[in-house]
Amino acid sequence: MSASTAKPAGVYAHLLPPSWKRKIAEWLQEDCPSFDWGGFVVGEDTKRATLFCKSEGCLAGVPFFDEVFRQLDCTVTWHYNEGDWLGSSDGSAVKIAVATVTGASRKILLGERVALNTLARCSGIATASARFLAKARTAGYTGIVAGTRKTTPGFRDVEKYGMLVGGVDMHRYDLSSMVMLKDNHIWSTGSVTNAVHAARSACGFSLKIDVEVQSYDEAVEAITAGADVVMLDNMDGDTLISNATRLKAEFAGKHKFLLESSGGIDIDNVQQGGHVDNAIDIISTSSIHQSTKHVDFSLKIDPSS
Repeated sequence: MSASTAKPAGVYAHLLPPSWKRKIAEWLQEDCPSFDWGGFVVGEDTKRATLFCKSEGCLAGVPFFDEVFRQLDCTVTWHYNEGDWLGSSDGSAVKIAVATVTGASRKILLGERVALNTLARCSGIATASARFLAKARTAGYTGIVAGTRKTTPGFRDVEKYGMLVGGVDMHRYDLSSMVMLKDNHIWSTGSVTNAVHAARSACGFSLKIDVEVQSYDEAVEAITAGADVVMLDNMDGDTLISNATRLKAEFAGKHKFLLESSGGIDIDNVQQGGHVDNAIDIISTSSIHQSTKHVDFSLKIDPSS
């Protein structure tokens, strides 16, 4: 694995909504709701602290780390760029000085845990994303790899941001970003066609409609009804590839649509037959952000500073 696996991340901070800085203020307040006893001990002397990376991974979450310390009147100097791969490719132990934080002792320590937790989680997701994408590409897959909306409430910006830095697609960001019609929507309206027509009557031309289907016949119905994306959900190996190939052939030149494969896909099985086939336009997975291992960072004050 190398830094070139991930997309260059330099301007992703520009995507963040106006609300993201308020969230960081709330996180700081949550972590210190009353007296800061440890801060009283160390005082206001200006110190330097080094951010160390102690495990291999993709650096992601720089804007969040920076904002924590900006709100605490500290400065951060980075020695690596967001999206860089930190550590050795053989997975051996590493300890890399990634950044320097300068400010009052108590303020460095006040922001330490919020900043580290956010950076570690975001970098972990970017790392898992980059690894998953690399494995899919090695298997010959040329389509889109996407994360899902199974994110942590209140932490979605960080987790979706990590996917971007890791090089994968975020899929829909929230319920307002794209219409996704799953089994409950279809059962509630009586049919795939009813669900698609009801959705189109409200969302108009500007939003795509993604329909989860359980069979070939449901996929045909979804495409005929006007779905933009058809999710072939939890289909096994040969059935998935056979259905995808057949649908592309049957509707060639008649309807424009994308085929999505979802359900139980992770880094351990993505190279197996049944998941990687270029008749499938999108592989969506929650494995890159649920139960994902963090990248290990620590922040150490230089006693001589």
